[in-house]
Amino acid sequence: MPTPQYRITVNRIAIGNQLPLVLLAGPCVLEGHDFASRREFALSTAARIQAMVHAVGVPWIYKASFDKANRTSAGGFRGPGLDDGLELLALVKKELGIPVVTDIHTPEQAAVVAEVADMLQTPAFLCRQTDLIQAAARAGRPVNIKKGQFLAPRDMTRVVDKARATGNDQILVCERGYAFGYGDLVVDMRALTILAESGAPVVFDATHSVQKPGGLGESSGGERRFVAPLARAAVACGVAALFLETHPDPDHAPCDGPNMVPFAQLPAMLEQLKRLDEVYKNAQDRSA
Repeated sequence: MPTPQYRITVNRIAIGNQLPLVLLAGPCVLEGHDFASRREFALSTAARIQAMVHAVGVPWIYKASFDKANRTSAGGFRGPGLDDGLELLALVKKELGIPVVTDIHTPEQAAVVAEVADMLQTPAFLCRQTDLIQAAARAGRPVNIKKGQFLAPRDMTRVVDKARATGNDQILVCERGYAFGYGDLVVDMRALTILAESGAPVVFDATHSVQKPGGLGESSGGERRFVAPLARAAVACGVAALFLETHPDPDHAPCDGPNMVPFAQLPAMLEQLKRLDEVYKNAQDRSA
């Protein structure tokens, strides 16, 4: 018997493995030295990405973190924190009409973040934390669960089952690479097909998949030049959504700069990815 294929709806955006590609995109974290500068950063980055994706015609959800708790060192930049972060995300929603997704790191954050965010996301390092996964699902929003860098794709079926056991079937699974020795990741494209066997929409995180954990000593490195080819390969495999961290000037970003896509490169990349998605999914429709 075939596995049921779930469709997720986020503010009228339908996400499914057979549906047109959806983009989750934004900066790694909400930046700035005070609330005013963070407000300007959030609204300006969201508005610029919105203009680019509208020109290409890709549905999208704005992504930015209020806290990056999984830092390499204690001095790593983490973001504005929960209260200011949620206020900023609420402003993006209100002023630009864009749905938003953000990470949570503890079960206690789930319900309060769900009051603002249209989708919750759980970090890859924490995919085995049952209390976190189920708290996120119980909050009633769609949940993008990132597969751990240490986990086989087939093992994500049990993680998805934990989430669905709460009664929430609006669950997505996200591939973001597998640990390859020390300080490197590799993407096995077979994982995308295996993850789809859970019935959940599959997301490919193209930017964290090129990360080099701890590669700069005090922080993680990355190889940005591989984002586009990996994204093309994933879209050609038929993923539901693509996760991309992007930034106006990633070389001067306070975190994850080496693997973020510069704004200047985003339009051409999205145009190509949209065409690839249409070719693959139109062919699937004809063969069905």
